[in-house]
Amino acid sequence: MSNLLMQVEQSSGVSFAEIDFNRVIDQGAPRLFKGALNESEFVQSAKQSSKAAMNFLASFASDAPLVYYRAEANQAGRFFYNDELNGFNFKTGRYSFDEFCQSLEQENAFAAGDSIYVGSAELEQHFPGLIKRDNLGLPNQQFGSSTPLIGIWLGNKTTAVTHYDVSNNIAACMAGKRRFTLFPPDQIANLYPGPLEPTPGGQVVSMVDLNQPDHKRFVNFKTALAHAQVADLEPGDVLVYPAMWWHQVEAFDDFNVLINYWWNSSDAFIDDPMNTLLHGLLSLRDRPQHEKDAWRSVFDYYVFGEARQAREHLPEHTRGALNTFDALSARRHRAKLLNKFNR
Repeated sequence: MSNLLMQVEQSSGVSFAEIDFNRVIDQGAPRLFKGALNESEFVQSAKQSSKAAMNFLASFASDAPLVYYRAEANQAGRFFYNDELNGFNFKTGRYSFDEFCQSLEQENAFAAGDSIYVGSAELEQHFPGLIKRDNLGLPNQQFGSSTPLIGIWLGNKTTAVTHYDVSNNIAACMAGKRRFTLFPPDQIANLYPGPLEPTPGGQVVSMVDLNQPDHKRFVNFKTALAHAQVADLEPGDVLVYPAMWWHQVEAFDDFNVLINYWWNSSDAFIDDPMNTLLHGLLSLRDRPQHEKDAWRSVFDYYVFGEARQAREHLPEHTRGALNTFDALSARRHRAKLLNKFNR
């Protein structure tokens, strides 16, 4: 499929420490930095063999158990819902890193073994010292008040189905090959999102099987494909993309490792917009269309438009919540909302 889709813009010859991540995010589209982590000891070990990569990672492993996800072979590595959509097609459990590696080796010994992975385990908790030893921190980047969350993904041949994250993402491929297929946020309707809850991994996922799409059922998915971008990552490559971009992630080898960094450009006291969406379903969705149209104009004015237009004509002492929030005013505003919700 990659030959049919637009390739993500690529750059070469830029080291991990030299990437201006905020600038990439401000440009509003994914970008792939080929070989940005080629000097990493971890990457170098992975280029030798999967066993060498496992051994390198094992030298940092703590005793903290890893949460794993396992799907039977007949699911072809695609972690999704069950057929009835009342549960999932995988099970979870806990392994030490050594037990996880043993399980991987057992499954990989079969031509069609189970798919198993660990998702977004906190890197420093589970592999303390690796960030410092392998220069995987972000000391030269300015992330404001938002400290990036650094997680690690481990597994064999698996597919994280198309979803979005509410944070900006740096995806560093450390071992094995991966493919990211990305869709801009405005393609949401053409991706046919699934239930708001429960979800396979915490975020809403597309109901379309990207590799075997049912175009009769999902008739507008071809439009989404026309806007898709693909990035094929090898060990040492780093992909950067903004929050809210939909993406499917496929891992192709018997041992794959990805380190990712999530961060938000907004201050930490700003609320999760998903809370607003959930309340909007309750307060707006079922009103008459003419009322919804009117409220769209109100939201455009107060929320989605230039913030100054709603306050600049008002005296300072009357602006209240129209002013820019800080930690204290956000806490007061949240308390006011809670009082209104508890009616």
